[in-house]
Amino acid sequence: MARTVRFHEIGGPEVLRLEDLETGEPGPGEVRIRVDAIGVNRADALFRGGRYIQPVRRLPATLGNEAAGVVEAVGPGVAGFEAGQAVSVIPSFSHNDYGVYAERAVVPASALLHRPDGVDAVSGAAVWMPYLTAYGAMVEVAGMRAGEVAVLNAASSSVGIAAIHTANRLGATPVALTRTRAKRQRLLDEGAAEVIVTEEEDVTERLLELTDGRGAEFVFDAVAGPGVVELARAVADGGTLLLWGAQSGQPTPYPGFDLGMPALNMRTYTMLEVTRDPERMRRAAAFVTSGLRGGAFRPVVDRLFPLEEIVRAHQHLESNTQVGKIVVTVGH
Repeated sequence: MARTVRFHEIGGPEVLRLEDLETGEPGPGEVRIRVDAIGVNRADALFRGGRYIQPVRRLPATLGNEAAGVVEAVGPGVAGFEAGQAVSVIPSFSHNDYGVYAERAVVPASALLHRPDGVDAVSGAAVWMPYLTAYGAMVEVAGMRAGEVAVLNAASSSVGIAAIHTANRLGATPVALTRTRAKRQRLLDEGAAEVIVTEEEDVTERLLELTDGRGAEFVFDAVAGPGVVELARAVADGGTLLLWGAQSGQPTPYPGFDLGMPALNMRTYTMLEVTRDPERMRRAAAFVTSGLRGGAFRPVVDRLFPLEEIVRAHQHLESNTQVGKIVVTVGH
Protein backbone atom coordinates (compact mmCIF):
# COMPACT_ATOMS: atom_id res chain seq x y z
CA MET A 1 0.00 0.00 0.00
CA ALA A 2 1.13 3.54 -0.72
CA ARG A 3 -0.23 6.83 0.53
CA THR A 4 -1.78 8.49 -2.51
CA VAL A 5 -3.51 11.83 -2.99
CA ARG A 6 -6.91 11.71 -4.68
CA PHE A 7 -9.95 13.95 -4.95
CA HIS A 8 -13.53 12.69 -5.08
CA GLU A 9 -15.10 15.95 -6.21
CA ILE A 10 -14.09 19.04 -8.17
CA GLY A 11 -13.20 21.94 -5.91
CA GLY A 12 -10.61 23.85 -3.93
CA PRO A 13 -7.52 22.54 -2.13
CA GLU A 14 -9.69 21.09 0.64
CA VAL A 15 -10.99 18.30 -1.67
CA LEU A 16 -7.55 16.64 -1.70
CA ARG A 17 -7.39 13.48 0.43
CA LEU A 18 -4.50 11.22 1.40
CA GLU A 19 -5.54 7.56 1.02
CA ASP A 20 -3.84 4.16 1.17
CA LEU A 21 -3.96 2.51 -2.25
CA GLU A 22 -2.27 -0.38 -4.03
CA THR A 23 0.22 0.92 -6.57
CA GLY A 24 0.28 -2.19 -8.72
CA GLU A 25 2.91 -3.46 -11.12
CA PRO A 26 4.07 -1.53 -14.18
CA GLY A 27 2.60 -2.64 -17.48
CA PRO A 28 4.21 -2.54 -20.94
CA GLY A 29 6.16 0.67 -21.39
CA GLU A 30 5.68 1.65 -17.75
CA VAL A 31 7.93 2.06 -14.71
CA ARG A 32 7.11 2.08 -11.00
CA ILE A 33 9.03 4.63 -8.97
CA ARG A 34 9.44 5.41 -5.30
CA VAL A 35 8.53 9.08 -5.20
CA ASP A 36 10.81 11.29 -3.11
CA ALA A 37 9.70 14.78 -4.18
CA ILE A 38 6.79 16.21 -6.19
CA GLY A 39 6.73 19.40 -8.24
CA VAL A 40 3.47 21.30 -7.64
CA ASN A 41 2.28 23.06 -10.78
CA ARG A 42 -0.50 25.49 -11.64
CA ALA A 43 -1.95 22.87 -13.97
CA ASP A 44 -2.52 20.60 -10.96
CA ALA A 45 -4.72 23.20 -9.28
CA LEU A 46 -6.58 23.97 -12.50
CA PHE A 47 -7.27 20.25 -13.07
CA ARG A 48 -8.43 19.76 -9.48
CA GLY A 49 -10.73 22.77 -9.84
CA GLY A 50 -12.20 21.68 -13.18
CA ARG A 51 -10.62 24.60 -15.09
CA TYR A 52 -7.80 22.84 -16.93
CA ILE A 53 -7.55 22.38 -20.71
CA GLN A 54 -8.40 18.72 -20.08
CA PRO A 55 -11.56 17.98 -18.07
CA VAL A 56 -11.51 15.40 -15.27
CA ARG A 57 -12.76 12.19 -16.92
CA ARG A 58 -13.60 10.22 -13.78
CA LEU A 59 -13.71 10.51 -10.02
CA PRO A 60 -12.01 9.80 -7.73
CA ALA A 61 -9.00 11.18 -9.59
CA THR A 62 -5.27 11.19 -8.95
CA LEU A 63 -3.07 14.20 -9.60
CA GLY A 64 0.42 15.35 -10.54
CA ASN A 65 2.82 14.77 -13.42
CA GLU A 66 6.20 16.04 -12.18
CA ALA A 67 8.34 14.30 -9.57
CA ALA A 68 11.71 12.85 -8.69
CA GLY A 69 12.44 9.46 -7.22
CA VAL A 70 14.05 6.07 -7.72
CA VAL A 71 13.06 3.29 -10.10
CA GLU A 72 11.64 0.25 -8.28
CA ALA A 73 10.41 -1.91 -11.17
CA VAL A 74 10.20 -1.77 -14.97
CA GLY A 75 7.46 -3.19 -17.16
CA PRO A 76 7.79 -5.25 -20.34
CA GLY A 77 9.50 -3.54 -23.25
CA VAL A 78 11.20 -0.84 -21.18
CA ALA A 79 14.83 -0.21 -22.09
CA GLY A 80 17.31 2.22 -20.55
CA PHE A 81 15.97 2.10 -16.98
CA GLU A 82 16.51 -0.35 -14.16
CA ALA A 83 15.77 -0.64 -10.47
CA GLY A 84 17.78 1.69 -8.24
CA GLN A 85 18.30 4.48 -10.76
CA ALA A 86 17.51 8.08 -9.75
CA VAL A 87 15.08 9.70 -12.17
CA SER A 88 12.89 12.73 -12.76
CA VAL A 89 9.34 12.49 -14.09
CA ILE A 90 8.55 15.20 -16.65
CA PRO A 91 5.01 16.34 -17.48
CA SER A 92 4.26 14.47 -20.71
CA PHE A 93 1.07 12.62 -19.78
CA SER A 94 -2.47 13.50 -18.81
CA HIS A 95 -3.55 13.80 -15.17
CA ASN A 96 -6.39 11.51 -16.25
CA ASP A 97 -3.99 8.65 -16.99
CA TYR A 98 -1.34 8.79 -14.23
CA GLY A 99 -0.64 10.67 -11.02
CA VAL A 100 2.55 11.17 -8.99
CA TYR A 101 1.10 12.68 -5.83
CA ALA A 102 1.93 9.49 -3.95
CA GLU A 103 4.62 7.51 -2.14
CA ARG A 104 4.86 5.23 -5.16
CA ALA A 105 3.61 5.75 -8.70
CA VAL A 106 3.47 3.95 -12.02
CA VAL A 107 4.35 6.27 -14.92
CA PRO A 108 5.24 5.90 -18.62
CA ALA A 109 8.93 5.24 -19.19
CA SER A 110 8.78 7.94 -21.89
CA ALA A 111 8.20 10.50 -19.11
CA LEU A 112 11.47 9.68 -17.30
CA LEU A 113 14.84 11.38 -17.44
CA HIS A 114 17.94 10.08 -15.66
CA ARG A 115 18.81 12.37 -12.76
CA PRO A 116 22.45 13.50 -12.99
CA ASP A 117 24.82 12.92 -10.09
CA GLY A 118 24.62 15.79 -7.65
CA VAL A 119 20.99 16.65 -8.45
CA ASP A 120 18.94 15.81 -5.37
CA ALA A 121 15.26 14.85 -5.40
CA VAL A 122 13.96 18.34 -4.59
CA SER A 123 15.97 19.86 -7.43
CA GLY A 124 15.00 17.00 -9.73
CA ALA A 125 11.32 17.72 -9.08
CA ALA A 126 11.67 21.50 -9.41
CA VAL A 127 13.72 22.14 -12.50
CA TRP A 128 12.25 20.41 -15.54
CA MET A 129 8.74 21.80 -16.02
CA PRO A 130 9.83 25.46 -15.76
CA TYR A 131 12.83 25.18 -18.05
CA LEU A 132 11.21 22.86 -20.59
CA THR A 133 8.29 25.29 -20.82
CA ALA A 134 10.57 28.29 -21.27
CA TYR A 135 12.87 26.53 -23.75
CA GLY A 136 10.04 25.15 -25.87
CA ALA A 137 8.26 28.48 -26.16
CA MET A 138 11.30 30.70 -26.57
CA VAL A 139 13.53 28.51 -28.73
CA GLU A 140 11.49 25.84 -30.50
CA VAL A 141 8.35 27.90 -31.16
CA ALA A 142 9.37 31.56 -31.07
CA GLY A 143 12.93 31.21 -32.37
CA MET A 144 13.95 34.08 -30.11
CA ARG A 145 17.32 35.62 -30.86
CA ALA A 146 19.90 37.80 -29.14
CA GLY A 147 18.88 41.43 -28.89
CA GLU A 148 15.13 40.78 -28.91
CA VAL A 149 12.84 41.78 -26.05
CA ALA A 150 10.76 39.20 -24.15
CA VAL A 151 7.97 40.45 -21.90
CA LEU A 152 6.86 38.07 -19.12
CA ASN A 153 3.86 38.34 -16.84
CA ALA A 154 3.41 36.11 -13.77
CA ALA A 155 7.19 36.55 -13.77
CA SER A 156 7.72 35.32 -10.20
CA SER A 157 6.29 31.89 -10.99
CA SER A 158 8.72 29.01 -11.54
CA VAL A 159 8.15 29.29 -15.30
CA GLY A 160 8.56 33.05 -15.23
CA ILE A 161 11.90 32.83 -13.45
CA ALA A 162 13.08 30.06 -15.79
CA ALA A 163 12.07 32.27 -18.72
CA ILE A 164 14.14 35.16 -17.33
CA HIS A 165 17.16 32.86 -17.09
CA THR A 166 16.53 31.40 -20.56
CA ALA A 167 16.15 34.82 -22.20
CA ASN A 168 19.44 35.93 -20.67
CA ARG A 169 21.17 32.79 -21.86
CA LEU A 170 19.93 33.49 -25.40
CA GLY A 171 21.15 37.08 -25.25
CA ALA A 172 17.60 38.46 -25.26
CA THR A 173 16.25 41.12 -22.89
CA PRO A 174 13.72 39.88 -20.32
CA VAL A 175 11.20 42.45 -19.06
CA ALA A 176 9.18 41.20 -16.08
CA LEU A 177 5.66 42.32 -15.18
CA THR A 178 4.53 42.10 -11.56
CA ARG A 179 1.38 43.47 -9.88
CA THR A 180 2.99 45.04 -6.81
CA ARG A 181 6.44 46.21 -5.74
CA ALA A 182 6.79 43.27 -3.30
CA LYS A 183 8.62 41.04 -5.79
CA ARG A 184 10.36 43.73 -7.84
CA GLN A 185 13.84 43.42 -6.33
CA ARG A 186 13.74 39.63 -6.38
CA LEU A 187 12.95 39.67 -10.11
CA LEU A 188 15.87 42.04 -10.72
CA ASP A 189 18.09 39.72 -8.68
CA GLU A 190 16.98 36.79 -10.86
CA GLY A 191 18.13 38.65 -13.98
CA ALA A 192 15.20 40.71 -15.25
CA ALA A 193 16.56 43.64 -17.27
CA GLU A 194 13.53 45.73 -16.27
CA VAL A 195 10.55 45.21 -13.97
CA ILE A 196 7.23 46.95 -14.60
CA VAL A 197 4.88 47.17 -11.62
CA THR A 198 1.49 46.92 -13.30
CA GLU A 199 -0.54 48.49 -10.47
CA GLU A 200 1.62 51.61 -10.62
CA GLU A 201 2.75 51.96 -14.23
CA ASP A 202 1.18 51.95 -17.69
CA VAL A 203 2.52 48.74 -19.21
CA THR A 204 2.22 49.79 -22.86
CA GLU A 205 3.75 53.21 -22.25
CA ARG A 206 6.70 51.76 -20.32
CA LEU A 207 7.38 49.04 -22.87
CA LEU A 208 7.32 51.47 -25.78
CA GLU A 209 9.65 53.72 -23.81
CA LEU A 210 12.04 50.83 -23.09
CA THR A 211 12.10 49.77 -26.75
CA ASP A 212 12.40 53.24 -28.32
CA GLY A 213 8.82 53.02 -29.55
CA ARG A 214 9.35 49.70 -31.33
CA GLY A 215 7.52 47.41 -28.94
CA ALA A 216 8.55 43.94 -27.79
CA GLU A 217 9.23 41.17 -30.26
CA PHE A 218 7.68 38.63 -27.86
CA VAL A 219 5.15 38.73 -25.06
CA PHE A 220 4.75 35.50 -23.08
CA ASP A 221 1.40 35.62 -21.31
CA ALA A 222 0.65 33.18 -18.47
CA VAL A 223 -2.55 34.93 -17.41
CA ALA A 224 -4.67 35.41 -20.59
CA GLY A 225 -8.18 36.82 -20.27
CA PRO A 226 -9.09 40.46 -21.03
CA GLY A 227 -5.54 41.65 -20.25
CA VAL A 228 -4.29 40.42 -23.63
CA VAL A 229 -5.62 43.60 -25.25
CA GLU A 230 -3.25 45.80 -23.28
CA LEU A 231 -0.34 43.40 -23.78
CA ALA A 232 -0.99 43.32 -27.52
CA ARG A 233 -0.52 47.09 -27.70
CA ALA A 234 3.09 46.60 -26.64
CA VAL A 235 3.95 43.98 -29.28
CA ALA A 236 6.23 45.14 -32.10
CA ASP A 237 4.99 45.03 -35.68
CA GLY A 238 5.18 41.39 -36.74
CA GLY A 239 5.82 40.34 -33.15
CA THR A 240 4.22 37.48 -31.26
CA LEU A 241 1.90 37.31 -28.27
CA LEU A 242 2.26 33.76 -27.00
CA LEU A 243 -0.28 32.39 -24.50
CA TRP A 244 1.31 29.75 -22.28
CA GLY A 245 -1.09 29.88 -19.35
CA ALA A 246 -4.62 30.89 -18.42
CA GLN A 247 -4.40 31.92 -14.76
CA SER A 248 -7.19 34.47 -15.11
CA GLY A 249 -9.76 31.78 -15.85
CA GLN A 250 -11.60 34.31 -18.04
CA PRO A 251 -12.38 34.24 -21.79
CA THR A 252 -9.52 35.56 -23.91
CA PRO A 253 -10.44 37.91 -26.77
CA TYR A 254 -8.47 38.26 -29.98
CA PRO A 255 -7.23 41.85 -29.69
CA GLY A 256 -6.28 42.44 -33.33
CA PHE A 257 -9.64 43.82 -34.38
CA ASP A 258 -9.83 46.24 -31.45
CA LEU A 259 -6.36 47.57 -32.18
CA GLY A 260 -6.91 48.28 -35.88
CA MET A 261 -5.54 45.01 -37.26
CA PRO A 262 -1.82 45.34 -36.49
CA ALA A 263 0.63 42.72 -37.77
CA LEU A 264 0.14 40.66 -34.63
CA ASN A 265 0.89 36.95 -34.31
CA MET A 266 -1.01 35.27 -31.49
CA ARG A 267 -0.39 31.65 -30.54
CA THR A 268 -1.11 29.22 -27.76
CA TYR A 269 1.59 26.89 -26.38
CA THR A 270 1.89 24.09 -23.86
CA MET A 271 5.00 22.24 -22.83
CA LEU A 272 3.50 19.04 -24.28
CA GLU A 273 4.64 20.33 -27.70
CA VAL A 274 8.13 19.52 -26.47
CA THR A 275 7.71 16.58 -24.11
CA ARG A 276 5.66 14.55 -26.61
CA ASP A 277 8.05 15.15 -29.53
CA PRO A 278 11.18 12.97 -29.12
CA GLU A 279 13.44 15.17 -31.25
CA ARG A 280 12.37 18.40 -29.56
CA MET A 281 12.68 16.71 -26.19
CA ARG A 282 16.21 15.57 -26.97
CA ARG A 283 17.22 19.14 -27.83
CA ALA A 284 15.41 20.54 -24.79
CA ALA A 285 17.08 18.12 -22.38
CA ALA A 286 20.48 18.98 -23.83
CA PHE A 287 19.80 22.73 -23.53
CA VAL A 288 18.56 22.54 -19.94
CA THR A 289 21.29 20.11 -18.83
CA SER A 290 23.92 22.40 -20.33
CA GLY A 291 22.44 25.38 -18.49
CA LEU A 292 22.40 23.51 -15.21
CA ARG A 293 25.96 22.31 -15.66
CA GLY A 294 27.21 25.81 -16.47
CA GLY A 295 25.29 27.49 -13.66
CA ALA A 296 23.02 29.62 -15.89
CA PHE A 297 20.03 27.56 -14.75
CA ARG A 298 19.10 26.37 -11.29
CA PRO A 299 15.98 25.24 -9.48
CA VAL A 300 14.34 28.10 -7.59
CA VAL A 301 12.33 26.58 -4.76
CA ASP A 302 9.90 28.74 -2.82
CA ARG A 303 8.75 26.33 -0.08
CA LEU A 304 8.76 22.67 0.86
CA PHE A 305 5.70 20.89 2.24
CA PRO A 306 5.46 17.26 3.40
CA LEU A 307 2.98 15.04 1.58
CA GLU A 308 0.74 15.14 4.65
CA GLU A 309 0.29 18.87 4.04
CA ILE A 310 -0.75 18.67 0.38
CA VAL A 311 -3.82 20.82 1.07
CA ARG A 312 -1.62 23.58 2.52
CA ALA A 313 0.73 23.30 -0.47
CA HIS A 314 -2.18 23.94 -2.84
CA GLN A 315 -3.47 26.78 -0.68
CA HIS A 316 -0.02 28.38 -0.85
CA LEU A 317 0.03 27.93 -4.64
CA GLU A 318 -3.29 29.71 -4.95
CA SER A 319 -2.17 32.55 -2.66
CA ASN A 320 0.13 33.71 -5.51
CA THR A 321 2.68 34.87 -2.95
CA GLN A 322 5.37 32.39 -3.95
CA VAL A 323 8.55 33.09 -5.89
CA GLY A 324 9.60 29.98 -7.77
CA LYS A 325 8.53 26.38 -7.27
CA ILE A 326 6.55 24.69 -4.52
CA VAL A 327 7.82 21.18 -3.84
CA VAL A 328 6.21 18.43 -1.76
CA THR A 329 8.56 15.99 -0.06
CA VAL A 330 7.68 12.35 0.56
CA GLY A 331 8.92 10.53 3.63
CA HIS A 332 9.27 6.75 3.53
